[in-house]
Amino acid sequence: MRLKRILTFLIVTFLSISLVACNNKPKETDVPKKVTDGTYTATVDGHNGPLKLEAVVEGEKIKTIQVVEHQETPNISDLAISSIPERIVAIQGLGVDAISGATVTSNAILAAAAEALKEAGYDVEALKQVKDTVKKEEDITLTADVIIIGAGGAGLAAAVSAHQEGASVIVIEKMPKVGGNTIMSGGALNAVDDGSETAKANKDSTELHFQQTYKGGDKKGDPELIRTYVENVWDGVEWLQSLGMKFEPGTFTVLGGLWPRAHKPSDPVGTGFFNTYQKYIDSNENIEVLLETKAEQLIVKDNRVTGVVATGKSGNKVTLNANNAVIIATGGFGANVQMRQEYNTIWKDLGENIKSTNHPGATGDGILMAKEVNAELVGMEYIQLLPMGDPKTGSLSGNIEKAVENRIFVNKEGNRFVDEGARRDVMTAALMEQTDSMLWVILDSHDYPTGDEVNNFNESVNTLIKEGRAFKGETLEELAAQIKVDPNNLVKAIEEYNKAVSGEIKDPFGRTLFKDPINQGPFYAAPRIPTVHHTMGGIKINKEAQVIDVNGNVIKGLYAAGEVTGGIHGANRLGGNALGDILVFGRIAGKNAASDKNVSEAK
Repeated sequence: MRLKRILTFLIVTFLSISLVACNNKPKETDVPKKVTDGTYTATVDGHNGPLKLEAVVEGEKIKTIQVVEHQETPNISDLAISSIPERIVAIQGLGVDAISGATVTSNAILAAAAEALKEAGYDVEALKQVKDTVKKEEDITLTADVIIIGAGGAGLAAAVSAHQEGASVIVIEKMPKVGGNTIMSGGALNAVDDGSETAKANKDSTELHFQQTYKGGDKKGDPELIRTYVENVWDGVEWLQSLGMKFEPGTFTVLGGLWPRAHKPSDPVGTGFFNTYQKYIDSNENIEVLLETKAEQLIVKDNRVTGVVATGKSGNKVTLNANNAVIIATGGFGANVQMRQEYNTIWKDLGENIKSTNHPGATGDGILMAKEVNAELVGMEYIQLLPMGDPKTGSLSGNIEKAVENRIFVNKEGNRFVDEGARRDVMTAALMEQTDSMLWVILDSHDYPTGDEVNNFNESVNTLIKEGRAFKGETLEELAAQIKVDPNNLVKAIEEYNKAVSGEIKDPFGRTLFKDPINQGPFYAAPRIPTVHHTMGGIKINKEAQVIDVNGNVIKGLYAAGEVTGGIHGANRLGGNALGDILVFGRIAGKNAASDKNVSEAK
């Protein structure tokens, strides 16, 4: 009996151990999956739409990573699309930094790569721990006649201009690509060819351009700077054409431009400027652009700016000596929330909740460097908001309007609320009073006969509709249902607007810029919100682009051009004037810095 009990105990114990062993057996999901050779794809959301990536694994190694389909903006996303896959393969890991200025695209590539490699059997978390390290290079010293800080529109215009005057040029840029805000713009440039048939047809002149710029900035701009701009900008257009840049025929009115004097480059967004400048740089010696080189401070000797101290990509010190002069062309501070809040006295709040159209490098670096050498700052409180930001990102992307004359704005109730041809600050202030500070841009098939036509940012309206960023209705009632506004209000708004276009009534909001009625289906709509766009304040300059100090004197050896400067646009910038400004004063800065003429003293 006792033996039987012992046997029973042993059997029970054995079964218990077996059951425990079975229960502790690793689940299939707990067992690391073996990496399997093959081709794997993944699709994620990029900045402008779906981004598809392909990963090839061979010999249990990441052989290739390639973005095979995307809708990202040309030039802005190019570096991320080319370099991030290369770095993943080079380090056999995912610990690759995003490309500044293309963060959303960078993160989309990394997310798609992680998804594809996980499917191949990789431990993705382990891959993320494999970091892309950069070996620190030796400190270097470089010398050129002209040193330019910033490779945006103003900086490269200055570089080409200085080089044409016989100067050797080095441009440094803290971002990993050229372009600044210019390359992200719609590319429109205000210029009047005084006395031309186009100017006559538009009843336009440089004098009208002057008056609208001056009054449109509440007469806060420097008349001498404005006069210099309007009288030299058409010559700048012809200069660009001489370098090979092409423009579309005719003119149109940019949002907040007040008059049809904007010229549209043939290349999408702002890429035409940089394609043109890069071609010149590549074709000539003694003109060089150093990327990922961040200016830290100006070098001053004997009361003269003689160079720049910068930090290279690897953290090494880069000293740049200027034989003649230094030009600051670093852009504004629209992406610097702290500076926006510090100087803002006009808007209720410009904190993190207000997005920006600006690229991440627009942080006011040049303004702060100039301040350190006693430069005067002017108009810093004048910060421009647009009523046309993308609801998710604040960017200009997704804006379906092509010109002011062909569209209206309605609020979430379907009602118009402002003159859509007014100043940008007027439209934005009105938008902020609407429900959720959101509007719908409404237009018809006059601009998009098939839907395959692209907007000013190289996006087709059909693609935007597919992505849920724009909407289409064969009738106004159908469109109203799509965007969830009161159909009666929308129809009434359109009918009233069309009567104003035909001259039956005066527009109730005082609008005078019209072209076609909105009466030809299908009809389109896209949502927009307020967004920080341009900082009108900055470094004080004279008409020769020389920097002025707090005592009203020229700072020898120092010039500035572009959005880093203040005093040109006053309290409000006309749409289309920014690219003209950077062109005119970039050229002037480059020409004068080439020989450092010091042609005039501050008044």
